[in-house]
Amino acid sequence: MYGKSIKDMKKFIVSFCGLLCCVWPGRLSARGMAFVLQAGRAAGVELSPSEKPVVHTALSILQRDVRAVLGDSLRILPAGGDIVAGTVGEGGLVEKTGADLDALEGRKQAFLLSVLPDGRLLVAGSDSHGTAYGLMEVSRLLGVSPWEWWADATPETRTHFELPAGYRDLQFPSVEYRGIFINDEDWGLMPWSSTCYEPWHKKGRIGPRTNERIFELLLRLRANLYWPAMHECTEPFFLTDGNREVARRFGIYIGGSHCEPMASSTAGEWRRRGKGDYDYVRNHAAVRDFWEERVKEVAGQEIFYTIGMRGVHDGQMQGAKTVDEQKAVLERVIRDQRDLLRQHVDSDVTAVPQVFIPYKEVLEVYRAGLQVPEDVTLMWCDDNYGYIRHFPTPEERARKGGNGIYYHVSYWGRPHDYLWLGTFSPALLFQQMKLAYDRGIRKVWVLNVGDIKPAEYQTELFLDMAWDMDKVAAEGVSAHLEGFLCREFGRKAGKALRPVMEEHYRLAYVRKPEFMGNTREEERDRAYRVVKDLPWSRREIQERLTDYREISDEAGRWASRVDAGRRDAYYQLVQYPVQAAAEMNKKMLYAQLARHGDAGWNLSDMAYDSIVALTRRYNEGIANGGKWNGMMDYRPRRLPVFEPVKREVAQDALPEGREVLFRWNGNECSRGCYVACEGLGYEGKAVCVEKGTELSFDFNLSGQDSVEVEVRLLPNHPVEGNRLRFLLSLDGTDSAPVGYETLGRSEEWKENVLRNQAVRCVVLPLGGKRKHRLAVRALDEGVVLDQVMLYLP
Repeated sequence: MYGKSIKDMKKFIVSFCGLLCCVWPGRLSARGMAFVLQAGRAAGVELSPSEKPVVHTALSILQRDVRAVLGDSLRILPAGGDIVAGTVGEGGLVEKTGADLDALEGRKQAFLLSVLPDGRLLVAGSDSHGTAYGLMEVSRLLGVSPWEWWADATPETRTHFELPAGYRDLQFPSVEYRGIFINDEDWGLMPWSSTCYEPWHKKGRIGPRTNERIFELLLRLRANLYWPAMHECTEPFFLTDGNREVARRFGIYIGGSHCEPMASSTAGEWRRRGKGDYDYVRNHAAVRDFWEERVKEVAGQEIFYTIGMRGVHDGQMQGAKTVDEQKAVLERVIRDQRDLLRQHVDSDVTAVPQVFIPYKEVLEVYRAGLQVPEDVTLMWCDDNYGYIRHFPTPEERARKGGNGIYYHVSYWGRPHDYLWLGTFSPALLFQQMKLAYDRGIRKVWVLNVGDIKPAEYQTELFLDMAWDMDKVAAEGVSAHLEGFLCREFGRKAGKALRPVMEEHYRLAYVRKPEFMGNTREEERDRAYRVVKDLPWSRREIQERLTDYREISDEAGRWASRVDAGRRDAYYQLVQYPVQAAAEMNKKMLYAQLARHGDAGWNLSDMAYDSIVALTRRYNEGIANGGKWNGMMDYRPRRLPVFEPVKREVAQDALPEGREVLFRWNGNECSRGCYVACEGLGYEGKAVCVEKGTELSFDFNLSGQDSVEVEVRLLPNHPVEGNRLRFLLSLDGTDSAPVGYETLGRSEEWKENVLRNQAVRCVVLPLGGKRKHRLAVRALDEGVVLDQVMLYLP
């Protein structure tokens, strides 16, 4: 009888496990059951109806993604779902699972994914944003790209999706507020939105349907902040019906740039809502009323308020000329703005998110002693070309409001725009933002992305760093890029395309496609608008043409190798930017050779025609039926560099190029300690030389009394104080300190950002011996050495 009971018990256990597998179709292991979703089988999700809108929005996106990948969707159930999703403290749903949720305590926007012992998947958030990001993480695990709509990255179908028993993933942001700024939208996003995606009665609006797509992208990229487009050509965000409501559904904080205080797009709104001049000295009451009207209107909205004041559109404020006058006006402005927030938003004004942005001339006012309330975030800026102008002091780092950054990967202005191809160096983006993070800039990050397209990769890299800086730093820029490409085009293609894209970014680092005409913008002298030779020899020109030809050909070869469903994505993310950049270089460099009789003009003209054809294909699409018609403009602002090159004969000969005795990249030193800067520099081998340390370079040379040393450095700005210096030492004899910091928009700064190097030349005496040692010693923090050249003087 005892043996029979044992047999019966075994049968019962087998039957019970079989029943479990029918209810929870996972795989049983020592740690419990795996979480499994099968293609074509309806699955359920438990979610409290009291969750905030952002959670329900994220779930609706996940439902759509599951349907695309597995052929069926998730059903919302009151109980018994395959997925349990919810926010800690919201209805007790996630607490009832018995899972350990302690890791979420005290964290903002955190989420926990955990496969429970019974095979269900728990998606728990520390707050509603955390829960939404957790649901979006499930989409990522399913294989859905954040760019599934914005780059036509069609997800692959699957027969099933599985997470192993015991799976657990805790994530939370490195930076509290993370987002993008749509800017200079005149030739891309605005015309595409208002004439193609959601046609309006005229060109000039970015409406709620477009913003819904933008906010979905932000949710997928785990961002929560948006600065809307603000040029005069675009209908202002808050004056467009439906925009506010969409932002609420996606849990997006709305902010504004340095010239858009109090949630008011001054450039587009003052002429419609304001009275008189936008002048706080002579027209104080009208300006205050302008702000108050908006604050009262959006008091219940999630807003990150910009405070302070500049001119109507990226200009100096009216009514105050000197720095002292501006400081006095700004202190009054800030006091009055906070009174409005106290009256209409929260009596505890310190609880209202606020940011002050010392941009351009306002930075000088701040440095003159402007008092900004302790709870207000200080947002620092780059110089529009990727080099951060100010890093917080220990006192600024200790402020309650923390520090933020406003950073550009697209820009309209002097010395020259770069609005077209999205070629900003990922290596520079990482190096500067990692430095910012290490220096305590962790409250808010905003990236000027232009029209979003074609800066897709830079946008993802930036927001990935803002979400988990340690993870990106550990894997490195190259691995991150390869991961992006593998996700979009498969492992084989991703590995083959990584060197193509790295070379694409390196060549543009040396000279952006938009800078190839050797012209400038916003200069008084019209001669700067005339296309002319770059200071390159025939050898340098031919080498660059060869380098571009190789990556252009490789990009073309892979166009037919990627899966058919990803070819539109491939064209947008790889083929168009690589081949259009190559054609721009061909257009300008063959024209330069033709001016000197070394090439036919037809080669330059053919390259121009190729750019036109490539762009037409982008807008018309391969399979997407003209989805992006109007998005890509190959000549934004109609600048001279974008036109066919005028046929002329050069008056001066091409430079021959100096003979280099010795040449080193930063990481090719003979000895010394440095911090590698992966992929940064003309050859991707620049290094950071920490203050007080030196790198040495050994060489053999005799028969010379002296040598000219040319030091090429990253054209960045001081990290501490206002100096950036190094010292050269040859065979133990030191030079005088060499400084290379720049001020404002000086001529040297313009040259630096156009060529992406700061250059210093020093002639040093050479002793009679054959063996020599040259050392470069950093006297300040922030010295990044790219290359060293030795010439005969």
